[in-house]
Amino acid sequence: QVQLAESGGGTVQAGDSLSLSCTASGRSFSGYAMGWFRQAPGKEREFVSGLRSTGKTEYSDSVKGRFTISRDNAKNTVYLQMNSLKSEDTAVYYCNAVLNRAYWGQGTQVTVSS
Repeated sequence: QVQLAESGGGTVQAGDSLSLSCTASGRSFSGYAMGWFRQAPGKEREFVSGLRSTGKTEYSDSVKGRFTISRDNAKNTVYLQMNSLKSEDTAVYYCNAVLNRAYWGQGTQVTVSS
């Protein structure tokens, strides 16, 4: 059983940066595909960024060029560096891990004020 715990959320001003972390416990996640999703009030959860075990990264068009995903397998941690934040980035951010099935964290709130 894998458990995911996000951290690093908070309230920032537009244009600021924020870094999210997601640490997995329960087993090594080096073979997992990891990702970040977000859900804004009144909207469906949407894909933000993904990182395959091969190292291939993916980003949604809305964050491409501003967000960077990375992982440290030794620490069982995946990161999301968010730069040039916009008010529309305000959402609860969820960490996701996939290997045969999907695992989700409980989410961390990111609020960007304009």
